[in-house]
Amino acid sequence: MTNNLQEDKNNPQNIIDAYLKQAENEKQEQSSFWKILTVMLIVFAGVIFAIFLFADNKKFLEDEFGTDSFITKLFVKLSNSNNNKQKAEFALPFGPRKQNILLLGVDSNGEGSDLWQGTRTDTIIVLNIDPKNKSLNAISIPRDSKVYLPKDAGIQKINAAHAIGGIDMTIKTIENTLGIKIDRYIMVHDEAVRKIVEALGGIDIYIEKNMHYNDYSGHLYINLTKGDNHLDADEVIGYLRFRHDAMGDIGRTQRQQWFLRGLLHDLQKPETIAKIPQILSIAKQYVKTDMTLYEMSQYAALAKHFDIDSIEIATLPGAPNKKGYTSYWILDPEKTQEVVNRLIYRERVKTDKTQFVASVMYSNNNEKNAQILIESLENNNVSVKCTGTSNASHAQFIAHTKDVTPEYYKWLRKKVPEIKSRQFVYDPINYYCADTDFTIIVSEQ
Repeated sequence: MTNNLQEDKNNPQNIIDAYLKQAENEKQEQSSFWKILTVMLIVFAGVIFAIFLFADNKKFLEDEFGTDSFITKLFVKLSNSNNNKQKAEFALPFGPRKQNILLLGVDSNGEGSDLWQGTRTDTIIVLNIDPKNKSLNAISIPRDSKVYLPKDAGIQKINAAHAIGGIDMTIKTIENTLGIKIDRYIMVHDEAVRKIVEALGGIDIYIEKNMHYNDYSGHLYINLTKGDNHLDADEVIGYLRFRHDAMGDIGRTQRQQWFLRGLLHDLQKPETIAKIPQILSIAKQYVKTDMTLYEMSQYAALAKHFDIDSIEIATLPGAPNKKGYTSYWILDPEKTQEVVNRLIYRERVKTDKTQFVASVMYSNNNEKNAQILIESLENNNVSVKCTGTSNASHAQFIAHTKDVTPEYYKWLRKKVPEIKSRQFVYDPINYYCADTDFTIIVSEQ
């Protein structure tokens, strides 16, 4: 069994098509999907998180940035505030309610063009931050999602909203499509990815498979080998732009998530702190946001409390569809609403369920580890219904039903240590094994 998308004979395409009418034909897009806006939020959160790790060492900060520097004063003050138990560790200037932060990665219109005008958003992620519980959820919106644009702009891929109507149309489109309120946005130009990776001296990433592709006209040359790699800027761009696999756009979305995980890990290294001035200089040029520095520092202060393995992520569920030369991602309305309710509105079902059913998938050479995991699960009242091989190269815990809450996952991690350090994913469309509550991927990473 593999994790490749299966064709759904009864997918909601007909329902969506009737609702969206007939899509206009357009030229096949050539813009790349590797533009990652989330990099900037992770950069801000990760770098400042690293400073908090070492902020108690005032001498270190003074040696790196100077006694009277803005960075030294700001983060020593924030650190002292965090160490004062009489003060709140995190206080948003606009209240403690949940916040939706829109992360956008925009492409380039060519050398010499305006960084922000007429650009498409090839990365769209909504972060839901809960200050009270100090938790974070993230929803990736496939760029090819077929939607209505406001102001009579018609039916388009969602990534066209920014090119047509700028940030205001982008926010309105997402709010109308998902029924949510966007509180703040951060937008990053594609060149920021290259510059940040160069500043960090490369990124450690596990490559899930061999990737070889040459596009001479597009000046894209990809030659990556499966396994642990330290990638330079050009190699990272190739990794994020690679599109020749069965998962297509969804595969690129997953690679974004793994890149960000690797980036966050590298940003927490002590040697990164000395590179903060260079990174902030990059941010000033290639980042556009409606946040103040104070707001950013408050979000960063909260970021140090996040448990990476408890961050719940999801990609809006749907199915691919092609109209002529144009490829769309047709959102499943019911499953999309499930994702929004769970990750944005934090809805939880009341359940007395004690017996869970799971599937365990494993990559090559991991059958023995999978068997150990299966025995441990069954000893904790989990019935393993399906097992088999998977193409997935990263360890994951994938919840399929509402009964599998973050609280249950946290409890199970304590009982079954083998499932620790796994990305927590919510996917209501179960491609692995029908009628199971969750799937565990046993893999190299």
